[in-house]
Amino acid sequence: MLDHMSEVTWRLATFAGVFLAMAAFEMALPRRGLVLGRGRRWVTNLAIVVLDSVCVRVLFPTAAVGVAMWAQSRGFGLFHLAGLASATAGLVGFLVLDFAIWAQHLAAHKIPLLWRVHRVHHADRDIDVTTALRFHPIEIVLSMLFKIAVVALLGIPAMAVFVFEVVLNGMAMFNHANIRLPLALDRVLRLVVVTPDMHRVHHSIIHRETDSNYGFNLSVWDRIFRTYVAQPREGHDGMTIGLAEHQGEEPARLGWALALPFRPLRRGSKDQ
Repeated sequence: MLDHMSEVTWRLATFAGVFLAMAAFEMALPRRGLVLGRGRRWVTNLAIVVLDSVCVRVLFPTAAVGVAMWAQSRGFGLFHLAGLASATAGLVGFLVLDFAIWAQHLAAHKIPLLWRVHRVHHADRDIDVTTALRFHPIEIVLSMLFKIAVVALLGIPAMAVFVFEVVLNGMAMFNHANIRLPLALDRVLRLVVVTPDMHRVHHSIIHRETDSNYGFNLSVWDRIFRTYVAQPREGHDGMTIGLAEHQGEEPARLGWALALPFRPLRRGSKDQ
């Protein structure tokens, strides 16, 4: 039986385990040299995730899992109305949530108002495990509202929502990690899930590459909707990470990152 305390405990334990594992792999088998290093970047990125967590817990005390429990107890949602078995509803719900997050990510790049807040994530001059945590609090709140709406509308089982969120958080840290996987392993893994090399393309300053590889977990959506780019044009060692218009040290500053959505909106040069 899933309750609020066990959910928080499992999520924190999984987060800490994956974070420490990816950080250790980054130090042992780094894929790229870091432009700005860890230091201030890590302090900023970790401070942002703390702010995000506080915002979510204050505004949504039970988050998406709590909403799923509420819908489940009242028989609310399309899955309940359709009489789907719990296992079927859970599997379908997991896939729908993964697609929903992919679509939300796509929208964050295509809608200027959403890009304002999402560019905080892309402003990071390096990409490593902490980049997976670097999302402006406004984006986290909007994302949670969207996720809650999907969960409530469909009536996705609470356990499926919990598993999805744990997997999504873990996979985001994995595919943002600055780790060197054997090329053969990468080719096999990316047939199913998003790998670090696959997602790194998305953090390129080249517009065509930034607007690709939107997945955080399953890689199938980018292949279906033809937003998949296999490799960066300049190669993983030669590519430039971040925003073309912000290639200084400012993105490593906490105040600068939190204020970025309110600065003038300028995209970098397209299709360089």
